[in-house]
Amino acid sequence: MTSDDTPAPAATAPATSDTPLTVERVRDELRNVIDPEIGIDMVSLGLIYDVRIEGSIVYVTMTLTSPGCPVAGMFINAVHAALMSIPGVSDAKVDLTFAPPWDPRTMASEDAKMMLGIYY
Repeated sequence: MTSDDTPAPAATAPATSDTPLTVERVRDELRNVIDPEIGIDMVSLGLIYDVRIEGSIVYVTMTLTSPGCPVAGMFINAVHAALMSIPGVSDAKVDLTFAPPWDPRTMASEDAKMMLGIYY
């Protein structure tokens, strides 16, 4: 077989760009956003209320541990930056809500509850 008869190897994209844009992929990326006051990621804390994907735009509805959170702006910016770092995301919209109010007893993961000292 001559070199002209040999098929060229298929080009492969980096693994990160092959990962489809899914709600789970978004949540995985948001696990890297740590609440600066508590030191636990926002997904484990239950601060993400909704993730919606429309084409290449990601919409996230989130809350904070309290309405008077002193680092709210920084935290929201960190969420936006994390979303924009995902390959395939062209825009990200972060909506802040306090309804329902965050309650770690019912919204945090079991691991987060243990780290927070909530035992039942």
